Amino acid sequence: MKEKQTPKYLQLKQEILTWLHTGRLKPNDQMPSENEIAEQFQMSRQTVRQTFGELEQEGWLYRMQGKGTFVSTPQTQKGRDVQTIGILTTYISDYIFPHIVRGAESALRARGYRLVLSSTDNDKNKEKESLTMMLSQPLSGLIIEPTKSAEGNPNLNYYLSLDYQHIPYLMINERYPEMNCPSLVVDDEEGGFKAAQHLIELGHRKIAGFFKTDDLQGINRLKGFIRAHHHYQVPLLPELVIHYTTEEKRQKPYEYALSLLSHIDERPTAFICYNDELAVHLLEAVRTLGLQVPQDVSLVGFDDSSLAMATEVKLTTLSHPKTELGTDAAELLIDMIENKRVTGRETGKIYKPELIVRESTIRLSGAEN
Repeated sequence: MKEKQTPKYLQLKQEILTWLHTGRLKPNDQMPSENEIAEQFQMSRQTVRQTFGELEQEGWLYRMQGKGTFVSTPQTQKGRDVQTIGILTTYISDYIFPHIVRGAESALRARGYRLVLSSTDNDKNKEKESLTMMLSQPLSGLIIEPTKSAEGNPNLNYYLSLDYQHIPYLMINERYPEMNCPSLVVDDEEGGFKAAQHLIELGHRKIAGFFKTDDLQGINRLKGFIRAHHHYQVPLLPELVIHYTTEEKRQKPYEYALSLLSHIDERPTAFICYNDELAVHLLEAVRTLGLQVPQDVSLVGFDDSSLAMATEVKLTTLSHPKTELGTDAAELLIDMIENKRVTGRETGKIYKPELIVRESTIRLSGAEN
């Protein structure tokens, strides 16, 4: 089935909005003429006129009789509607994200704001598209989960555009290091430390760690995992640290788990997983080899998601505030919009993860209490 093509006037609209958001065209700059744009993009003047008309109606452009079309000021754009807040996350309907969105939505509704949702599918090009879409809305503020936060910020211009247009924003779960905005984050390094500490105290000395390292959450959880080994003077074999990217998450950890478990004499006695989703996935690898959790391999997840209770073996895991984080983020952002508090890096919040011990971890036989 042939994919439906975006109309030319909408393609042009997206391109012009990109010019505005990235600062290529600034407030009160004159737009190129309809003829110039028609020639540049090989389209009719009627198509260009339709695009200009829509952007003018939305408050991005204004006309001056006899002089041409110009870029509106940020204040004019913002004044179109002061009741809309955007939420941009890596995912919306998967894993812990519905709880985050639900918490934010409830708080926003209670304060009289409406919500616009978008997700990046953890893809930086889609993050750019989502930011462009968000900035084309009559936006009052934005809650953002960075996409692959450990791999830099190629969309920096869009974030600087938020600053330039005086649109308040904050980040959740992580923050791009160069941005001076509030963030609401879990102490992921402490979580990684507590996970490893728990297993070490149960007598485990061969603990494999699986961490997604294209985001800073995974890197910090890995740091905590390594720190616990150093703290308790437990040697950490390099082959027991498995790192992977978003694109590799379905295959690489699973294959490594099978490989590690196949070496009977050198088999790790425990797995620490980047999150509960991966823990459930690796539980299947354990079963594939005819082994059992926790009798043969102890298993620790992260985030205390619904998946932690979804299998017959209930997962030991680390807590994540989820709904509370969404609520707190919405309330902080509204206060920023309504100038009820001074903001900056220091006004964010760090949540301390708690270890939740269930059935998937066990003390090694012969280990001291």
